[in-house]
Amino acid sequence: MPEDISQALSAAENGVYISLHIQPGAKREAVAGLFGTSLKIALNAPPVDGKANAALLRFLAGKLGVPKRQIELCSGASSRDKRVFVSGLTIEQVKKLLI
Repeated sequence: MPEDISQALSAAENGVYISLHIQPGAKREAVAGLFGTSLKIALNAPPVDGKANAALLRFLAGKLGVPKRQIELCSGASSRDKRVFVSGLTIEQVKKLLI
């Protein structure tokens, strides 16, 4: 992915906020580039009963190499547009791991 994802990331004192646009029900799970100023994530899970949110946290934990407990869904639980907080990483680390 050649795009600069910096616009989807914002630093906090002990971690990074990531603005996301989720595409549930995709054939494969992947970071799919940018959608406006958000990072687009394709997920296999359907958008029902919190399955896509659970899949998102699992996907991000795997990509970022952190336990799920370090990732918090801050907003957008029932929306495609979400904001998560990842504790313990810097913007540079997140960019490197998600590209």
